[in-house]
Amino acid sequence: MTDIESTLFMDHDAILDLVDGMADVLQKHLTARALDNPAIIGIHTGGTWVAQRLQALLDVSEPTGLLDISFYRDDFTQIGVNPQVRPSQIAFDVDDRNIVLVDDVLHTGRTIRAAMNEIFDYGRPATITLVTLIERSGRELPIQPDVIGLSPPMALDDHIKLNGPEPLSLEIMHSDRANTAS
Repeated sequence: MTDIESTLFMDHDAILDLVDGMADVLQKHLTARALDNPAIIGIHTGGTWVAQRLQALLDVSEPTGLLDISFYRDDFTQIGVNPQVRPSQIAFDVDDRNIVLVDDVLHTGRTIRAAMNEIFDYGRPATITLVTLIERSGRELPIQPDVIGLSPPMALDDHIKLNGPEPLSLEIMHSDRANTAS
């Protein structure tokens, strides 16, 4: 049997400070690449919370888009017959737009692949800039973020989760390998 220990990694104010810094880096990235009139899309749920904060800080005129990638996951058949699926909401034209795609945690890259598949169902963007609050090891696909909040050192079997939206908190779940039965 494996015991799971949970540790608070960051509190609400620290996360907001981190996202504020990410907004500055993102603005510099967009300016350096001359990516005008960006549209922001967050991946449900944590990516949406971060995306909404970024949108407010960057003064983006369009509402934040929301993606629920449940049907685009490559493990959809393994998650059961009743996944919690919410409709995606993109109230702007994706064609030829500079899209800022936001997720809370980048791990294997599979969520981002699924999100890009869904975005292309809405149209063909000019560019996609990937922003992630937390980047961690364990990539299975060649996906690389353009803007990263933090890259904390973590064991491959540890998990990190953004809780929220009010208050936001980041929690790391560690497996207690010493109590694992053989």
